[in-house]
This record gives sequence, C-alpha cells and structure tokens, in this order.
Amino acid sequence: MLTLSRWKIIATVLAVLFGALFSLPNILPKNIREAMPAFLPHSTLNLGLDLQGGSSLLLEVDTKALRAEKLTNLIEDARKTLRDEEIAFTDLASVGGEVSARITDPRQVNDAVNVLRKAVGQALPGAPGGRDVVVSTADDQRIRMAFVQEALNAEANMAVQQSIEIIRRRIDELGTREPTIIRQGLNRIVVQAPGESDPQRLRNVIGKTAKLTFQMMDESVQTAEAVAGRIPPGSQLYPSEDQYAGQYLLRRRVLVDGGMLTDAQMRFDQQSGQPVVTFRFNGQGARRFGDATSLNIGKRFAIVLDGKVISAPVIQSAITGGSGQITGHFTEQSANDLAVLLRAGALPAPLDVVEQRTVGAELGADAVRAGQISTAVGFFAILTFMLLAYGLLFGGIAVVALLVNGMLIIGSMSLFQGTLTLPGIAGLILTLAVAVDANVLIYERMRDEIRAGRGIVTAMDAGFSRAMVTIIDANVTTLLAAMIMMQFGSGPVKGFALTLFIGVITSVFTAVLITQVLLAWWFRVTRPKTLPIS
Repeated sequence: MLTLSRWKIIATVLAVLFGALFSLPNILPKNIREAMPAFLPHSTLNLGLDLQGGSSLLLEVDTKALRAEKLTNLIEDARKTLRDEEIAFTDLASVGGEVSARITDPRQVNDAVNVLRKAVGQALPGAPGGRDVVVSTADDQRIRMAFVQEALNAEANMAVQQSIEIIRRRIDELGTREPTIIRQGLNRIVVQAPGESDPQRLRNVIGKTAKLTFQMMDESVQTAEAVAGRIPPGSQLYPSEDQYAGQYLLRRRVLVDGGMLTDAQMRFDQQSGQPVVTFRFNGQGARRFGDATSLNIGKRFAIVLDGKVISAPVIQSAITGGSGQITGHFTEQSANDLAVLLRAGALPAPLDVVEQRTVGAELGADAVRAGQISTAVGFFAILTFMLLAYGLLFGGIAVVALLVNGMLIIGSMSLFQGTLTLPGIAGLILTLAVAVDANVLIYERMRDEIRAGRGIVTAMDAGFSRAMVTIIDANVTTLLAAMIMMQFGSGPVKGFALTLFIGVITSVFTAVLITQVLLAWWFRVTRPKTLPIS
C-alpha cells in the first residue's frame, strides 16, 4: 500500500493540475479570463438564483383553454365531415363540455353517427379499437360527441410536459444559464432564471403562447356586417394588431401552423430598414403553403399570433419557396423575442402567472459572503482539529488532501457547468467536514496497530488496507442518498445533492490516494523509527 507506484504518482499530479486549472477561473477577474489563451479553461461556476439573484415564476397551465380548443376543433371536424357526406344538420355547437348537432333528416341519423365515429377523434392509447371521442344519439334527432375523460387527462398531462420543454428552450434562447424548471402538482410549473434581471421580459417570453397560424380571410361578407352579427359558419372575427383594421373576418380552418416552422430569425427589411421576422417551413409546410397561395392569388390571408392578426397581406403570386417574413410595428427586441418564441415552438395551452418573485443581486451577494465565511470557519475548525489530534505532519497531510478535494469539487462543477446554490454551499461544507473521516479512520487504525506491537511499515499498510472497507461502505451509502436526492428532489435539494455527490467521490480519492502518496514519500525520504501519531 505504501509503494510509490507510477500510476499513483501520475494520478495525484493530474488531480492537482485538474483542480487548480479548472477552479482557477473562479477567482480571476473577467478581463483576465477573457485574455487567457483559448486552450486554458474559462468556465466558472454557475451561481443559482439564491446567490446571484434573478427571477422566479410560478406558472399554471390553463387546461380549461386546452379543452375549449379541442372542442372547437371537434366542431370544425364534425362540420367538414357532415358536409362532405352531404348530411344536412343544424345547431352544431358546444354545450356543457360536449358537441351537439341536430340532423335534419331522421333517416340520416344512423349514417351520421357511423361516419362521425370513423372520422372525428383519434385512437385512444391503451384501448385497442377505442377512440378518444364518443359519438352517441339523443332525443330530437340530435347527435352528441364527447371526449373520453382518460383522453382529456392524458392531454392535460402531456400539455404540462410539453410546456416544460418549450419553456426550457425559450429560456435557453435568452442566454440564461442553468434555469430551474420543475413541475409542481398536476398543472403548475416553477421557473427560476438566475441572472435574469428583467422579470417582465421573462414573463412575456415564457407566458406568450406563440401559436402562429396562417388563415384565409373570409370576404363573402363585409367586416362591418360580421361585427353586427352576420358571421358565416366556419368563420370568426379576430382582433387586429396591424393598425389597418380593428378586426378581420377569417376562416377558422388553418392552412399552415407554426408547428411546421423550422427556423425564425430577426432581420431588417431591405427596403424600409425596419425589423422583421423571417421564417422557413419544413417540407410539408412548404407544400401546403405553396398550394394555398397558388389557389388564392389576389386574395388576402392573415398571419395570426395568439388569436390576433399581426399581418394580412394580399397573395400576389404563389409562394413555393417555403419561406417568408412577418412585418409589423416591431422594435428590434420585440422582433427578436418573437423569433425566439417561434423557434422554441408554441405552448400547447396558455400559461397563467400565479406568483412572481424577484431576488435582488444584493441578496445573492450577502448569501455568497455568508457562504464564504461559513466555509472558511468550517475549514479552520477542521484544520485546528487535525493539527491538534495528529500533529503537524499527519494533520498537515490531511489538510493538504482536503485542499485538493475542495479544488476538485470546484473544478468539476466548473467543467460540467453545475449550479452552485446556497444549499449547495451547505453540501460543500458538509463534504469538507466528512472528508477527513477517512483520514481519521486510517490514522486511528495505524495507532491501534502500533499499540499492538506492529512495525511502522506494517502499521501504516494496515491503516490503509483495513480502513478501506469501512471508508467505502460509509461513502457508498452517502453516494446512494445523494443520487436519490438528485433524482427526486426539488431545486434546493438537488443543489445540495450535487455538491455532496461530487464531494463524496473526490473526498475518497484525495483522503486515500493523495494521503497515501504523501506519506509514502515522507517515509522513503526520512526512514522514521517511530510514527509521530503513536
């Protein structure tokens, strides 16, 4: 155990170099880090919301709006299906959470039920042959269509999961590092964005549904007549933001939607110099957009964002290239934000802000100072104990291993861009305190061997070999606990578990290998007759 084998020396040197190189950027000023050569590490620790300040939002997914949208789509699907089959109907509407229609000819009721059962809805997962929409008959030649509750619950759960991923992509586009985005309860999401000083912008970017659709304008009646109540079936009035008209009458059926976009960027119009948003469709979207524009040359279509018309141009020619641009009264930031939203994708349902909190940078600075003081006090307490209990040599070697351990933790978190939180600092202090346990076990075992009459070499070798089982056993259980907390814990718990997980691995490495190499080197140089701790 005390042989200075080559691999032990190499591992020790590499560990010290790694810890020093990757932890050094954390104490260097920004200008010095930027001037450093590219081959040197530049990454620093990411500080959590509680250390550097930022914004925190508690969001709620509006599942009621999601169900209302599904009912609207069901109405349109039923209308198209019945018209295609030439089945006359009236009173097609949503009533009490389901869709109802009256079939004019009683002889076509069964035909309508059969065709709707095949055409509307989708296959229900987990139910072979089943569909998520139940079609049944009622009195007075009426047909009722309702979603299965299991399908609604699955849709709501999927909406929350999709919202989390879309929120993450949107925040990443803003440049915020290491956001915390976790689900809370059935339909709530907690979002913490460290370093984001403008909570309103974060709220706007996260909370905007960003549902983009391209729809044809209904020019069969004048807008004034539609406002007065004469709205043709299959059409709807939409508010406008283009400053040319207050409202537009549009066909409800969507030609192309934002889910078919592959890219969106903020650009400047070559003629006006104003900010615009350029977009590009995927293959399916390009074909559908090309077909729609080629069949409607001379007519107007609308670009609708979250239920509001932002542009309503006239189709001058077929647009077959699969790309275009959105013009409007954009500022550079608003155009960029819209491009971010379109790239990240539309939310499946609106998000309501339940709670908004802002953590000031000064509070984070106070927490950092408190953490630094706590770490320093803990380190000096350990230093004092080890020197008093095991002397300058053995106690000093344990402290050196502890310093290398601290560098390895900071360096590892910097390399993998881990986030250090206030609970993470607590985990760091706990790790440093527990790290010397291995040294204590090794040293006490040496003392026992010396008292039992063993020689110096035998006692030192037994100190490492016989204490190793206990060291591994104790640290494996701690490692498992840290892994469980990382998997199932919330943000603060995960911050604590991260530093604990890394610290357990590095503390075993430093307390055993580095201590062993230093003691072996000391023994080879001095050839002592007795152990200083005996």
